Amino acid sequence: MKAITVPAYAKVNLCLHVVGRRADGYHDLRTVFQTVSLHDTLEISLHPGRGMELTCDDPKLPIGRDNLIWRAAEALQNEMKLDRRVSVRLKKRIPVARGLGGGSSDAAAMLIGLLRLARCKLPIDRLSEIAASLGADVPVFLFGGRALGVGRGDQIFPLPDGPPRTVVVVSPRGIGVSTRKAFGWLGRKLTKAVPDLKLWSFCALCWSPQEGPLENDFETEVFRRYPRLRRIKRELLRAGAAGAALAGSGSAVFGLFPNPAQARRAAQKFSGDRVFVCSTLSREEYRFALWGRGGFARSLGDGR
Repeated sequence: MKAITVPAYAKVNLCLHVVGRRADGYHDLRTVFQTVSLHDTLEISLHPGRGMELTCDDPKLPIGRDNLIWRAAEALQNEMKLDRRVSVRLKKRIPVARGLGGGSSDAAAMLIGLLRLARCKLPIDRLSEIAASLGADVPVFLFGGRALGVGRGDQIFPLPDGPPRTVVVVSPRGIGVSTRKAFGWLGRKLTKAVPDLKLWSFCALCWSPQEGPLENDFETEVFRRYPRLRRIKRELLRAGAAGAALAGSGSAVFGLFPNPAQARRAAQKFSGDRVFVCSTLSREEYRFALWGRGGFARSLGDGR
C-alpha cells in the first residue's frame, strides 16, 4: 500500500467584483484570492483493484459521487488510466458553505496528492482544465499564495505575495449562504463593467505588495439579509483589523491583523461562533506544503 497526507488550505478574497452575467449562464468575476493556513487534511492511499472509497470525520458531509474529492479522483484516474483503487480519509476543519473554498481546495489537494502518489506527470494546462471542470475555484488551489482570478474565477494569474498577516476567520453559527442564492440576490444590480474607482483600487491591490481596501460585491445583499455579518465585520475593525470583509459569498467574515497577539484578543469576542486564528500563506510556502520539495516540477511534465 502506498499512502500520502496532503493539506487542503482555505482561501479568502481580498477583493471580489461581480462584473456581469456571461452568455453561458455563469458570471464574470474579478477577484484576488489569498490562501490561508486553515486547512482540511486528506490521507490518500492506493490499493490493488479499482474504484474509490471516501470516509470523513464529519458525518454531515456527503461521501459519494457528489463530493468533489470523489469527482477529482475519478477524473484523474480516467485521465491517467490509473488502474488502482483510491482510498481517502478526509479530516474536515474548514467550515462548509462559508465562502472559504473548502470543497474546491479538497478537490485540488486530491488531484495533487494522487499525482504525487502515483508518480504520474501531467502538463499544467491539462491539470488546470481538469481542475476548472470540477469548479471555478479549484484551479487557484493548484498554486496558492496570492492570485488574480478572472472569467468565472477559474483563469488564474499569480500575483506578488503581500506581507505576512494574521487572519481571524469568524464562521457564524446558524448562518450559511448558498452561492447560487447569493448570485441571485445581486440580480439586476450586475453591471457591464466595474466602475472606474473600483477598477483602479482593484489594479492597485493586484500589483502593490501592500493590501488595498478589502472589497466584496456580495456584502450589500448578504449583509441586508444577515445583519449579524455586518456587525461581525464592524467588531473585527474595532478590534484592530487593518481590513475586514465577507469571505467569498459568505457567511464567514475575516479580518487581517498586523500581529498574532492582537488577532487572538479579537477572536475572544466571538465566543458563540467558530473562530479560527490563522495566517496568510505565500506561494512558496503553499507549493512546498502540497507538492513537496521539487514535487511541482516532477509532477508537471509533458504527460508521457
